[in-house]
Amino acid sequence: MNYMIKICDVHKTYQRGHTQVNALQGISMEMNEGEFVSIVGRSGSGKSTLLNMIGGLDTVSSGKINVMGNELTSMNRSQLAIHRSKTVGMVFQSFNLIPSRTAFENVTLALTFGGAGKRERSLQAEELLNQLGLGERIDHKPAELSGGEAQRVAIARALANNPKILLADEPTGNLDSKTSVEIIQLLEELNRKGLTIIMVTHDEVSAQKVSTRIFRLLDGRIVQNDGRPA
Repeated sequence: MNYMIKICDVHKTYQRGHTQVNALQGISMEMNEGEFVSIVGRSGSGKSTLLNMIGGLDTVSSGKINVMGNELTSMNRSQLAIHRSKTVGMVFQSFNLIPSRTAFENVTLALTFGGAGKRERSLQAEELLNQLGLGERIDHKPAELSGGEAQRVAIARALANNPKILLADEPTGNLDSKTSVEIIQLLEELNRKGLTIIMVTHDEVSAQKVSTRIFRLLDGRIVQNDGRPA
């Protein structure tokens, strides 16, 4: 079978002073196109580290990560930058919007990095924000938006360059329960339209509702529901 994402025996080790931290210890998994995969685990389990590696924001200590036939572990910085701008879109818990820019400008900036022309950027940003229910908030800056609105802007920005994969790192972590449900429903809708989604979360309930598959991490290893090695 040709998997969209194939991760083989990935290890990640950090050095903190005189202490060696084993963030990931032999992770292997495959993901298919069109799936909604959740990576569940408590803080420090390694789930965000793994997501950052798939997104090309971090590198492995050993092992291989293949995304759509491309070996990330053999890419240089320029190739990884293209991977981040074309193949994946990323959504973060803290939104990571530019405070001085409006919702519209945050999205058009992502399109600039993707190489779109000025008119195309404007039309596409406006269309995305309208689709996500933000038509009346287009000229508002992040401080003027609710948490849910800010996360929708972040999702619009992540979708700006039509990525094949959306990576969501604790996308509801800073939201209240009602808004969290709305964001999860939005992600579910995007998945139904064909977008492959990988979500890192500690919210087991949300993961169970929307995921086609769930991987559980504990201390850098994949485990079963009962905590035993998978």
